[in-house]
Amino acid sequence: MGRQEKIARSVVRAITNGSGMGKRSHSPLKWILALFSVFFSLYQLALNKIRPADFANLRRQHWKLSDDEYTSSFQAAEGGDGKQEETLKAIGDMGFSGSTFYSTADQRYLVKSVPRYSEHSYFRDDLLTPYVQYMATHPRSLLVRICDFLGARGFSLGRILRLAPSHHIVMENIMYGRELAKERGEVDWEDWDLKPTSYFFPERDIADGALTSEATKQQLADEFHDKIVLTREQADSFFSSLDADTKLLAEHNAVDYSLFLVRIKVPPQEARDDAAVAESDMVPTAPPSVPPSPPSWRTGVPSADGKHVFRAAILDFFWAKHKIQPQLMTFLISVWNAITNSGHMSITTTPDEYRERFMKMCRGIVEIRETADTGET
Repeated sequence: MGRQEKIARSVVRAITNGSGMGKRSHSPLKWILALFSVFFSLYQLALNKIRPADFANLRRQHWKLSDDEYTSSFQAAEGGDGKQEETLKAIGDMGFSGSTFYSTADQRYLVKSVPRYSEHSYFRDDLLTPYVQYMATHPRSLLVRICDFLGARGFSLGRILRLAPSHHIVMENIMYGRELAKERGEVDWEDWDLKPTSYFFPERDIADGALTSEATKQQLADEFHDKIVLTREQADSFFSSLDADTKLLAEHNAVDYSLFLVRIKVPPQEARDDAAVAESDMVPTAPPSVPPSPPSWRTGVPSADGKHVFRAAILDFFWAKHKIQPQLMTFLISVWNAITNSGHMSITTTPDEYRERFMKMCRGIVEIRETADTGET
């Protein structure tokens, strides 16, 4: 079994059993052997749920997601050959943060590792309580819905040597439904990970990017060279949610978060009658995407010109200015700026300034149309 499969199984065990260690054995010998097994584990770390009651309350009371529905996404199904399929599948790449990504087999949830101490300690110690309280009272928030937070229990070689990530978040998959659309032969969904691009990015700006590989530069924030066409009502609701969400993040020193935008092409008018079922499948109607009922930015908001359905969520809000690693980065960039005057990076600016540029970016990609195009002729 490879590294990624072992990491995935430790996550599944924590979700379905509640703990990576299980109950303590009554036999001292078995308990000691279990401790040795945990310590010498390289990839399959013992994980516990952090603040499980808070996340369970969000799932059950506010997102109407039962425990059975939730855990079923992490339970193995039997394949056509009679073998059990893996419940988590590795996706994407490591990225700048060293994160690993997994998707559940039913595509409803993503698991993202949070390997940096500055990030998982910030979420646990500073943002978790405000996040839980805020998400319980703001059902239309664009902050991604985090369903569980997992952390390694005890010490192990894999954790000490950083061979396996010590913390993971389980969150909704804003791309849910994409694989089904591919199977039907529809136009693939488009997605962008958007941050203000006016900041200084060493990978892009030093020597015009000549010192960095194309693969590295491709991991920088995307640019959306188009417009989200919305009615006035849709736009006002969108900006209102963004304003409240980013205010919460700024109040808790978060910077460098991004707007993950998904665009789904609507079938042309002549094909809509035949594609009625396909269109209904485009909009998820089960938790954690709902409540609130569609349309929402989780389920998909139809554009005012009738051409697309858009989804959006705010991601990666774990970088806080007051943590040690961000402070060190800020110092290094300040020294660099004293020599080159290159300007702030998105990870070294102030929370209020980042929020201002983020909101400006979001307003810049929206075109307001006073009345919606029904597509009728």
